[in-house]
Amino acid sequence: MPIPSGADAEAPRLSVLDVVPVFSGSDTAQALCNTVDLAPRVEALGYLRYWVAEHHNIPSLATSSPAVLAGQLASVTTRLRVGSGGVLLPNHAPLVVAEQFGTLEALYPGRIDLGIGRASGGDPLTARALGRPFAPDDFPRQLRELTGYLAGTADTASERSVAAIPAPPGQPWLCILGSSLASARFAGVNGLPYAFAHHLVPHLTVAALDTYRSAFRASSHLDEPYAVVAAAVVAGESDEHARELALPYLLRKIHIQRGLVYGLYPNPAEVAAHSFSRLEEKYLEEHSADQFFGGPATLAEKVAELVRRSGADELMALSLIHDHADRVRSYELLAGAVPAAHRSSPHQIPASEN
Repeated sequence: MPIPSGADAEAPRLSVLDVVPVFSGSDTAQALCNTVDLAPRVEALGYLRYWVAEHHNIPSLATSSPAVLAGQLASVTTRLRVGSGGVLLPNHAPLVVAEQFGTLEALYPGRIDLGIGRASGGDPLTARALGRPFAPDDFPRQLRELTGYLAGTADTASERSVAAIPAPPGQPWLCILGSSLASARFAGVNGLPYAFAHHLVPHLTVAALDTYRSAFRASSHLDEPYAVVAAAVVAGESDEHARELALPYLLRKIHIQRGLVYGLYPNPAEVAAHSFSRLEEKYLEEHSADQFFGGPATLAEKVAELVRRSGADELMALSLIHDHADRVRSYELLAGAVPAAHRSSPHQIPASEN
């Protein structure tokens, strides 16, 4: 049974995007433990899926191996869809990606998602260290090769066929990730679901989803367009509490703008010691307005406005909160703020993946 489109639903489905943030005073091991703890908690709240990103050589993001982490998350949950948000395909041979996610699909049938992006997820030196074999311009060919392996139809130029093993009966749910009108058009023309990075370029969200739907052509993957919006979400007991919880994330954004890419997320003590300039305060206000920060009533209004303006079918919440208990509570508050009556079960996903 397909999920209804955003225009037909009063509320989007809720999902989680996780970059496994590492905060000052903590370490990557604790960040990974927090991620593994969070997955069954959001499953119990009715969230649809849990995606982990791919980044390299960034100490604040402990998420370099989405396939490995997705397998761990699947092992501690029973219904939650898990996967990548996303695998950065130019970093990998398509056969390897097909083998990794084919293995996951064989182990956890009907629960594996394969979000695909074309960025590098790191700096040029890291790209070389990864042996990055492909350029972004080669992405369409890579994607064709990957889908061929997943469907069991890929061949080499030689007479011998190459197959991705294992080849389970079903396939992972394939989705294109992007932050531009070009990626939206690409996803539409190829008849694939599309996940847009609202947390990076909120001013383009409506135009990107409009472009995606206008370009959409039905395919073997999908009968109708399906759009996911990934946004920064910080839910507090009140608007003021949410703003306080969001400050470490916002200060990290300021650090990145200054070129301090390799630091960790600041902890609350470091935030308290920081004197925000007038320009920084303005940035905090603007970024907070563009994302989903607030108490339950504010979040309910913002989510409803997102659906009204963009027709999003799904909201994927990226919650970068220092204290793990506060992070869990944020997802609880978001679930409470969004009407549950129209949420599908984790196995009611669009079109023909299973």
